[in-house]
Amino acid sequence: MSVYWAPPIFFVIAFVFSMLGMGGSQLYVPVLYWLGMDFKTEAIPLGMLLNVVNSSTAAITYGRKHLIDWQIALPFGIAMILMAPLGTWLNVNLPTEPIIVMFALFTASAAVLMLSGWRPKGRPLSGRGRTVLGVSAGSGLGLLAGLIGRGGGSFVVPLLYIAGVEPKMAAATSALVVTGSGLSSFVSHVATAADPDWMVWILSVTAVWAGSRLGSRVMSTRLNPRMLKKVFGIVLLGVAGLLLVKTLS
Repeated sequence: MSVYWAPPIFFVIAFVFSMLGMGGSQLYVPVLYWLGMDFKTEAIPLGMLLNVVNSSTAAITYGRKHLIDWQIALPFGIAMILMAPLGTWLNVNLPTEPIIVMFALFTASAAVLMLSGWRPKGRPLSGRGRTVLGVSAGSGLGLLAGLIGRGGGSFVVPLLYIAGVEPKMAAATSALVVTGSGLSSFVSHVATAADPDWMVWILSVTAVWAGSRLGSRVMSTRLNPRMLKKVFGIVLLGVAGLLLVKTLS
């Protein structure tokens, strides 16, 4: 019965992570595992599905609010989808721990920059620059997301911010990008799902959809950039800490 605590927990996670342009799989999967689901056959497939529901719901809201930078999002998302399978293949041939530590430190650094209020100087990216950023960064992060089994949102957001994208647009653009990479991960894992508890799946999906709808609306209409950067920073520090603890413990 403990697994039925998942939907209310996931509502809160979806509410927060939808504001940040992240799918939330870094929390969905371990929570499901801690609540008693089998890690490979139940927790990962459901966690990936919830990741897609969260990010796609938020992306729809952000698209209607014209917050998505399509010149970055489309090449970024396509590149991540294409490169993620290669990262999955490399997973069995390369040590992942050093890479996870590197990106945990990168995420923590981005969080500190956001909390400090530092902004990169320079001209805004041109249309060509946005496309180049999307293709190059999407290829690299897609490869690494497949390698370490993540949707990539915790990497996309700080990278866009450091590249000079405004906080709200970075979160909105990341939501669309993460939808593509999360869907790719879900499809690759769903075949391993063995006799899922459909009631838990339905309740969890419903809770994530509702939390994401509410969170994306709050971010697009009520949350100012300064507050958003603080939320970004605190959550990204937490994500970095979880990555380091899980990898080094």
